[in-house]
Amino acid sequence: MTTVNTQNNVSQELLDSVNKKSSTGTTTDEAQDRFMTLLITQMKNQDPLNPMDNAQVTSQMAQLNTVTGINKLNETMSSLISSVQLGQSYQATSMIGHNVLVSGNTLTHSESGGYFGVNVPNGADSLSVAIKDGAGTTIRTLTFGKQETGVNALSWDGKADDGTTAPSGNYTYEITAKTGDTQVSSTALSLAQVQSVSTGTSGVKLNLSNNTAVAISDVSEIF
Repeated sequence: MTTVNTQNNVSQELLDSVNKKSSTGTTTDEAQDRFMTLLITQMKNQDPLNPMDNAQVTSQMAQLNTVTGINKLNETMSSLISSVQLGQSYQATSMIGHNVLVSGNTLTHSESGGYFGVNVPNGADSLSVAIKDGAGTTIRTLTFGKQETGVNALSWDGKADDGTTAPSGNYTYEITAKTGDTQVSSTALSLAQVQSVSTGTSGVKLNLSNNTAVAISDVSEIF
């Protein structure tokens, strides 16, 4: 049963119908119909000796227009976001099969060694890389010279410090970048292959060969 206000004040039920959030499946047209039904009901049942004035009706219609505009904007934005995500998914599929550098300190070594990278935001005069086995023991220390500002691709020949070839498998590494004697900012980058693309509430994700999933924006370099 609808409660009707016979005073000049706008009914709370009418205002609530304007301001309440749309539930799943509610369209802009349905919101308009609900509003108009309540407004007409209120006008039919108003006190004839104290009717609503034009200012009240105009105010309520203005609220209807505002809510309708917001609903249409929300619908348009939702459609736009879906279209953008779909476009990003199509673009991301072109990366399948490519190798990428992303933040991480893991390194896969085969018989010919492995590849990795470093991001040095301000450049560095020298770079030291300590490669460690599964037990955390350093088996090889690599030294590199000047590193340009930004992303630098690096490689390891797969050999230990004693010259023997390390067993194939997964390794980790620590990077130390310096300018002069001062350590500077650097970020280790892992190399992995893009195997598939997925889309979810968090956006488009690249599923990598190292069993991680990253956003396209997390990719530092593509090969």
